[in-house]
Amino acid sequence: MNSLIACAPCCWGVESATNVHNPSWNTVVVESKAAGYQGIELGPFGYMPLEGEFVNTAIKANGLVICAGTLFEPLSSLDHKEGILNRTHDLCSMLQRIGSKKLVVIDCVNDVRSACAGLSDEAPRLGNQLWDIMMQTIRDIAAIAKHYDIRPVVHPHAGGYIEYRDEIDRMLVDLSSEEVGLCLDTGHLYYAAMDPAKSLIEYASRLEYVHFKDINDAVFSDVIESKVGFWAACAQGVMCPIGEGAINYAEVQLAIDQIGYSDWITIEQERDPQNSDGTLADIKRSRLFLSQKGFG
Repeated sequence: MNSLIACAPCCWGVESATNVHNPSWNTVVVESKAAGYQGIELGPFGYMPLEGEFVNTAIKANGLVICAGTLFEPLSSLDHKEGILNRTHDLCSMLQRIGSKKLVVIDCVNDVRSACAGLSDEAPRLGNQLWDIMMQTIRDIAAIAKHYDIRPVVHPHAGGYIEYRDEIDRMLVDLSSEEVGLCLDTGHLYYAAMDPAKSLIEYASRLEYVHFKDINDAVFSDVIESKVGFWAACAQGVMCPIGEGAINYAEVQLAIDQIGYSDWITIEQERDPQNSDGTLADIKRSRLFLSQKGFG
């Protein structure tokens, strides 16, 4: 098992570059190194400065590699499309300059779907027109990324419009393997009532990047019953250190081995950024668990 292990700024609660409670990006970098990680994602657009050489120098000084950038956007909105594509150019240009190869593309959490996260039967789907807009926006993102020699991978995410199995399958039919790969996240799969280990195997032909999360099952049961929003669930501690929650990582490990996955694995544990003082201890526990299991 030769996968490299990274973490992401969402472990510190960084979901938006403009949240006044975000820790500094330098804190995220230093604590990632202190916890034993080999790489780090850039986090939301604009959180880390787009002067790639400056950021890359600081990250390399801590012995880390930038493994991916992220677009977390309302992909079915025509009103936002121009801005999304402009950000794609800016981010892919930076990724190219620093030698990072992956762009994680996520339809962001929205108010309509957030309360239905984990409730597939109750979650309203996009109509055909808006779905087609979302697919075309992803195609346009993919074309821009290709220009910069960056590989886009679509990440199904709780509270967005690509979350459940039917939406993942529809997206993979509409978008070819030449256009996009797939990023699967064990926590979001569990949230969507999909078996994480089995899903890694089932989607192996399109799988190009992996996120690890774990879910506190007691909190999860409460937030599903109460239908709280996804971010509120994260603030209540629905995510926990890897190996301490409901996801069977022995089975996940077997799946990773079976499919021969050896690229980056990025761990995440969303929280309220006002609780980021607890991040270092949690990501150390996640890293220790993965090391003991032979990851990285």
